[in-house]
Amino acid sequence: MREGCSWAVGVAGPVRRAGPSARALGLRPAPGRDPAPAAVPRSCCALRCRCERLACAVRLRDGGVAVRELFVREAGAWIRWLQLNPAAGDAGPARVYVHGLGCSAASDYAEVATTPPLAGRVGLLVDLFGHGYSDRPVDFGYRMREQADAVAAVIEHVGLRDVELIGHSMGGAVAIELAAARPDLIAKLVVAEPNLFPGGGFVSSVIASQEEQAFVAEGFARMVAGEKLPDYVARLRLADALALHRSATALVEGTSPSWGAMLTELSQPRAFVVGERTRPDAETDLMAAAGVPVVDVPDATHNMMIDNPGGFAEAVDLALSAAEPGV
Repeated sequence: MREGCSWAVGVAGPVRRAGPSARALGLRPAPGRDPAPAAVPRSCCALRCRCERLACAVRLRDGGVAVRELFVREAGAWIRWLQLNPAAGDAGPARVYVHGLGCSAASDYAEVATTPPLAGRVGLLVDLFGHGYSDRPVDFGYRMREQADAVAAVIEHVGLRDVELIGHSMGGAVAIELAAARPDLIAKLVVAEPNLFPGGGFVSSVIASQEEQAFVAEGFARMVAGEKLPDYVARLRLADALALHRSATALVEGTSPSWGAMLTELSQPRAFVVGERTRPDAETDLMAAAGVPVVDVPDATHNMMIDNPGGFAEAVDLALSAAEPGV
């Protein structure tokens, strides 16, 4: 499976690296800290404009959006998220969305989370450390369990329980770790083409095959220059190289038990979403054989929430309804 999508602006710093300001996307920042604005390369203007339009759609359709933040002591850094529809607590369980490698929550999920049938719920669109609005702590390990612990801290900080958790690609592995470790927080889990086993995907294996400092110094630039898809070039150029390498290395190394084993044995209801154009796919078939309900997104690749946002929203809604607990 191919990993990575969306955009993440980073500003270098000796201890932490801050994301773009809330005003860069036309969003209403929460009272208190407001991350410093970052310059956006000209080649990424189209992607930024798309995010600005999505931000407007969120404000108009879903009752408001605010940028929130929390200082995570274990990481020594601020994690940030978009909070949608904060007054809709009676509409049903809140939903938490976790993005993939090199992605950001706003550009992956803003349209999806405000499109029927997913619209109208409290939603937390969380930027993992090293991505999006969140800081880039240089002493952070960027392993999936560490990221999961940070997302759990966000959920607890907001005062939520029994949430519906959605994770894509690397974010799927993070979500599996979180659901397994904190069943008190997670009521249902939907993963979209997650990393399931050691070895990583195409992007993470290429990154992890290089030494960390070599990738940061030269490999990252070569990777950006060699990418043929213009939108993916923009996403890669705006990602943090150190965070990408450590995340990719963790995906390649995997964990024991594997994320696939955790998913099949999870006590909460869980389901699997796959892009129709990803098939045939051995991991999808393996999860189906293990009793994990599988839902397809029509006319979509791994980058399904960009390829077909409405279809992805419908597939997630169906997956939440079809989800079954493991054995």
